[in-house]
Amino acid sequence: MSDTDLIKLYSQRILALAADMPGTDPLPAPDVTVRKRAPLCGSTVEVSLTCTDGRVSGYSQTVHACALGQASAAIFGAQVVGRTRDEVAKLRDQLAEMLKGGPVPDAPFGDYEVLQAARDYPNRHGSILLAPEATLEALEQC
Repeated sequence: MSDTDLIKLYSQRILALAADMPGTDPLPAPDVTVRKRAPLCGSTVEVSLTCTDGRVSGYSQTVHACALGQASAAIFGAQVVGRTRDEVAKLRDQLAEMLKGGPVPDAPFGDYEVLQAARDYPNRHGSILLAPEATLEALEQC
């Protein structure tokens, strides 16, 4: 990876998202906690949820990932409360497609457009998908 590629990949917006992550305060009494790891890069995300009527009513995340995984978790964490399992599954699928060259996910997850530069770096895709995947697994346990 050249210096120019790194600059493109780690834009100021990505770094700003990574630095301002929502949902980092622990939930006092989560219904479920799930930890996921991206095998290629070793990034990890642990999410804790409370669920009410099939929706995320509380969300907390602990993220140990590269700036791309952190930015993804920040975008996701800002929008996840109130979402159903089907909405999270749709986002995860749309995000995976975007990373393969497809369109940016639907609103309210349009901020993922900032991660389009990661399409050319498949070894980073697992980290980007961690927060939605962990949340989907947690929702299946709620």
